[in-house]
Amino acid sequence: MRNTKRIKLYATSLVAMTLLAACGGDTDTNTEGTNSDVSSTTQGSTDKKVLNVQFDVEVASMDPQLATDGASFQVIASILDGLYQLDADGNPVPAIAESTDVSEDGLTYTFKLKEAMWSNGEPVTANDFVYAWRRLADPDTASEYGYIMGIAGLVNASEVLDGTVDPDQLGVVAVDDTTLEVTLANPVPFFESLMAFPSFFPMNEAFMDEVGDDYGTSPETLIANGAFKMDSYEPLATTVKLVKNEDYHDADNVTLDALNFQVIKDSQQAMLSYQNGDLDVVALAGEQVDLFKDDPEFINTQDGYVWYVSPNTLVDGLDNAKLREAMAKSINKDAIVNTALKDGSVPADFVVPIDLANGPDEKDFRATTGTFLEFDKEAAAALFEEAKEELDAEEFTFSILVEDTESAINVSQMLKSQIEENLPGVTIEIEQMPKKTRLDRMKSKDYDMGLTRWGPDYADPMTYLDLWVTGGSNNDGSWTNAEYDELVFSSQNGELSLDKEARWEALKEAEGILLDDAAVLPVYQKGSAVMIKSNVSGVDFHSVGVPRVFKNATVE
Repeated sequence: MRNTKRIKLYATSLVAMTLLAACGGDTDTNTEGTNSDVSSTTQGSTDKKVLNVQFDVEVASMDPQLATDGASFQVIASILDGLYQLDADGNPVPAIAESTDVSEDGLTYTFKLKEAMWSNGEPVTANDFVYAWRRLADPDTASEYGYIMGIAGLVNASEVLDGTVDPDQLGVVAVDDTTLEVTLANPVPFFESLMAFPSFFPMNEAFMDEVGDDYGTSPETLIANGAFKMDSYEPLATTVKLVKNEDYHDADNVTLDALNFQVIKDSQQAMLSYQNGDLDVVALAGEQVDLFKDDPEFINTQDGYVWYVSPNTLVDGLDNAKLREAMAKSINKDAIVNTALKDGSVPADFVVPIDLANGPDEKDFRATTGTFLEFDKEAAAALFEEAKEELDAEEFTFSILVEDTESAINVSQMLKSQIEENLPGVTIEIEQMPKKTRLDRMKSKDYDMGLTRWGPDYADPMTYLDLWVTGGSNNDGSWTNAEYDELVFSSQNGELSLDKEARWEALKEAEGILLDDAAVLPVYQKGSAVMIKSNVSGVDFHSVGVPRVFKNATVE
């Protein structure tokens, strides 16, 4: 009965907001993304098939070599194709690649390309990949994902990244217009999966030269070779509109005429838009999950994203491992996932997520690895006393940067409450801001703590563990440990990389070093509670790489 009353409340609120909008009232619900040309498809007044999807954060970048976030990756993967893409089960399948030949030693990949076109009328060539990959690795590009070229194992990747050799020495060449040859320094078992990641997507050099630094600031400064092309966009816009790319090499298998993304951060407002027919795919949060979990349009998926608190070890107090560990053990993660989230998220006593990758023993990494930093009030209090003695202080005040989404705000409020209650003398001040601002602040080390997340780019523990090597581009907290670095680097392209069993054990050891020192404070592995209209099918959810792919989606 309680659920029935609350569903009626949603309906009542919707009527009220509709009346307000009709009278010229100021409401954020009637945004650009709910124009009649967008919502009419869902309501059946036209024959066009349009899919309307909610984001809770803005698209930060449309540049495949510069983008770092899931929202950006979803839009980029809608307009660009790489050598490979992931199928519905998360397996790499050819996209632009017509065929792939791998040498016996696993060090040379030769790709033959399909006949494909850019939206500026030029053919997609092997040089487009060479240009994009050199650009990614070039230190002048300053890509936060430049390091992934080393993960992929390309010859001279490290030397290009550190500026000791020129980008044209990177292990990738265009044999001819339709033949791309890649040379690796060591075998990489997940190489083909990496080729589905947006950082490795091609770019048209002539177009990039023409638009320069303006790339990705408007539909006119964006180029496409994928299932869709841009129709309406500007940086950090609340609405992104795509239309079908009729020149796409696989256009016959794309049934959507248009794909729209609408940024709505408030989950109640998003649900009202869904019920009103203005959205087809929407994320739920908190109490909404209980309300709609029995609805036939409700689905629950497990993401690979791990949310954690990143302490800045350059800040006084946070350079103390015992204080960091005390805060980590003062966090009741079960309460957070069961109260603030309710979306299928699970407590994270780890940084390498559940069901990411199987080892040489065919078992999931987590199944044979311990857990760390579990909630323990007594241990937290004891550690806090030791930290106060070592730091010669009784009180500490730290700010925590949090993006302005409903779930992040709710989680941060519980973190503040739990830490302050379990560690009297610690004060946490919450700073809310757009995600891009949070990322910029953390990259510039202008923060104390940050509630952040990482999603896996490929199916191997290294996609997490290489984040915290000394001087790494994503090591925002500036944590450093020589033993950790040695294990990670050797597992990437050193002696350990040649021994699968030893490498797997080394990765377990590295995670232990990281969390025993409380370099980060893991909170939860994200679950997704989503509503999808019953007439929508073919939206592919992935726990690795691009979170959602819409190429195969359709609206009946």
